[in-house]
Amino acid sequence: MTAAVLLHDLVTRAAHRTPGASAVSDPATRATYAELDALADQLAYELHTLGVAAGDRVVLWSDKSVRAVAATQAVLRLGAVYVPVDPRNPARRAAQIVEDCAPAAVLTTADRARSLALADIPVLLDEPGPPPTLPRPSPRPRLSPDAPAYILYTSGSTGRPKGVCLSHRNALAFVDWAAETLGAHADDRFANHAPLNFDLSVLDLYAAFSAGASVHLIPSELAYTPRALTDVLHERQLTVWYSVPSTLMLMMRDGGLLDRPLPHLRAVLFAGEAFPPEDLGRLREHWPAKRFWNLYGPTETNVCTAYELPQRPEPPRPLPIGRAVCGDELKLLPPEDDPDCPPGTGELAVSGPTVMLGYWNQAPHQGWYRTGDRVRVDEHGDLFYLGRLDDTVKIRGVRMHLTEIEAALSTHPQVAEAAALVTGSALDTRLTAVVVPAEGAAPSLLALKRHCAAHLPRGVTVDTLRVLDALPRNTNGKLDRHRLRRESVQDAREA
Repeated sequence: MTAAVLLHDLVTRAAHRTPGASAVSDPATRATYAELDALADQLAYELHTLGVAAGDRVVLWSDKSVRAVAATQAVLRLGAVYVPVDPRNPARRAAQIVEDCAPAAVLTTADRARSLALADIPVLLDEPGPPPTLPRPSPRPRLSPDAPAYILYTSGSTGRPKGVCLSHRNALAFVDWAAETLGAHADDRFANHAPLNFDLSVLDLYAAFSAGASVHLIPSELAYTPRALTDVLHERQLTVWYSVPSTLMLMMRDGGLLDRPLPHLRAVLFAGEAFPPEDLGRLREHWPAKRFWNLYGPTETNVCTAYELPQRPEPPRPLPIGRAVCGDELKLLPPEDDPDCPPGTGELAVSGPTVMLGYWNQAPHQGWYRTGDRVRVDEHGDLFYLGRLDDTVKIRGVRMHLTEIEAALSTHPQVAEAAALVTGSALDTRLTAVVVPAEGAAPSLLALKRHCAAHLPRGVTVDTLRVLDALPRNTNGKLDRHRLRRESVQDAREA
């Protein structure tokens, strides 16, 4: 009986087939598959000596690098679970994740370890070391494909991040579909724009590894630098690009993307937010021969639907999120607050191999996963996204519950109560803080921006501030978001 393939097997297999082929690179380092495989074994041995065993969690609060990628493989080789944390997350948020997942070890820098005030948790320093030697072998337990592989923390409705636990099977169902659909091959050069804690990175890394291709890590300091991103696409002759639409729009607007033919680039994928039809049309007109995909799926399902744009450009229109992929099944359920919704419209539910094991520290997920997204199906069978059924929003591709933003704002000493509103999408997304001041003066917009930087994920910051004597509430005493939005729009028009 052939053993099931697991995520960490992809690098080892590629190392056996083409050991000298380029596997992964960052601005400072390049590693072949043989070197990446050896470094992963070295780090696995070091983690093993710290006491990491199968089923343990290992937090990776690390800058994106060849060593960080090798660390993900090292954790998996021990049968453990890696928990990536955005390197630009404030220490408070990283500490919440550490507290929640109770790791057996943390890979981070000395400065970050001090900011976490780790008492009894071993630390493996994220520092370049000597070239890997031949370590004593660390145990490689036999694992089920349904064993947890990684935990991605997203915004939680309780005001604290929650961990989405995904298995090897969950990831590989998506990776196998993506590699086959893209026709990925060893000569491909994948861009990795997303941070390792963002589920877009799963395609970048593992689809590349499954094909023996190379993946080029784009450091976080370049993530929002449009000219540098365009230069990376050109200079590294990348063939596959995957990001949120706002990144491509920023590159079009300020990075000279429409001035470059980029003949090596053959596939452009995007997800995480709506791509305005007019902007997408301009990009497709500039690149008529390239393939474009709109991918959809919350972190809890990774990608569960996809839509490949036809080669012949169409008039601008809202873009479908497509049909089920990766072996998943879909159905539309009447929203709980609107059982009489029109036929062909409803809340999207997903079942199948990409659906998560569950949230960490909660009961395992069973049955259909209700996405909380309202969709409709057209006469061709394609799905269209209509909006959220709860208070979840997307801010530059980052999923956030308004309640978590409000909880963070409310901890400011000059704020008695706070509400948050989001308008626009992609590059036009704007976050408004509506606050009732505590005794004394209200906080300034700059003060709230600094406060957000210390409490919320990077990129989630206040753009506009409104100060009220009291927040509007409904007859049940709950925040009246509809009235708040209506009054905010009216105030903006009168300003």
